[in-house]
This record gives sequence, C-alpha cells and structure tokens, in this order.
Amino acid sequence: MKDTQKLLLIKILHTLIWALFVGVIFYILYSGITGRITTFTWIGMGIIVGEGLVLLLFKMFCPLTVLARKYSDSDRHNFDIFLPEWLAKHNKLIFTSLFLLGVVLVLYHRFA
Repeated sequence: MKDTQKLLLIKILHTLIWALFVGVIFYILYSGITGRITTFTWIGMGIIVGEGLVLLLFKMFCPLTVLARKYSDSDRHNFDIFLPEWLAKHNKLIFTSLFLLGVVLVLYHRFA
C-alpha cells in the first residue's frame, strides 16, 4: 500500500472518530441544556475525559495525527483529517469549551 493510500485511510478513520466524539460532546451539552441526564450522559463524560487523557499522553496530539505524520510532511492543521483548516486549527478549543459548558450544566441540574 502506498503512503498516500495509508494517509487516506488514516484521514477517513480520524474523521469518523472525530465525528463520534463531537456527537458525544453535543449529547452532553444537550443533556445539560435540557436537564435530561441519563446513564449515557455520564458514560459520554467518561469517554471524553478518557480522550483528554490520551491527548495528554501524546503531548496534545491525537495518536492518529502522530501516525499520519509518517506519511505526510504537510504543515497544515487538517493534513490528517477531513475538516476545514480553521476548524482543525481550533478544534480542541471549540470542543473543549462546549464539553466544559455541558459538564457545568449537567452538574448544575444534577446537584442544584
């Protein structure tokens, strides 16, 4: 398999996993806004915290980004994922903020 094909497979996988995590973050935010807190809300929060720990372990890079580096020397933020450049660049800030907002709202509804 050529490097370009390997990179394409990584980009597809990375994009699918990213979409899954974004869906989980929006579910947490939805739960916090509506007060409909379920077991899935707590599981989702655990999944996102787990993702954060993995990012910390890999010096704030997704392991798929580290792997994709072997097949590209691009300096673009979206070289390893099918996202617009601006979103790939600000991805962590945007979705960490939405996650934290969701967590605050969930905790408010649960304990207030």
